Amino acid sequence: MTTFFFNLYKLMRAILHGVRSDEEFRILMFILLTLLGGGTYFYWHVEGWGVLDSLYFCVMTMSTVGYGDITPTTDLSKGFTIIYTLLSVGIFAAVITKIVSVIMADKKASKDRKQRKKEVKKKLAGIIEQSVDHTESSHGDESKE
Repeated sequence: MTTFFFNLYKLMRAILHGVRSDEEFRILMFILLTLLGGGTYFYWHVEGWGVLDSLYFCVMTMSTVGYGDITPTTDLSKGFTIIYTLLSVGIFAAVITKIVSVIMADKKASKDRKQRKKEVKKKLAGIIEQSVDHTESSHGDESKE
């Protein structure tokens, strides 16, 4: 269960990072939310479904899950669903691709930071070792005198 919440946290962080730093991501999210809102409004008014059922249908269609528990009944709704599906699946895929690229970039940056940290520790260990060796050899020279 902890892994689920950790992954959810990483997902939310990636989305927020994308919204803050990537213009294309913001545009894609705006289009995605507009499609969800517009689709929900359409089905709410044309099909007479509740807002939650309409939103549920839009999300299931957009994510290509499509349980089939709710289906459009009018020709207008069926035509709209065809167009909605083509648009929303493409936008949804683009948003997911952007989120994954943000997560992967974050992972790479983290790996690079760890590598740099390792290198710094290695250099410091070498400097300390040289310093200790130098100090010991200096003390060794003094004791011979």
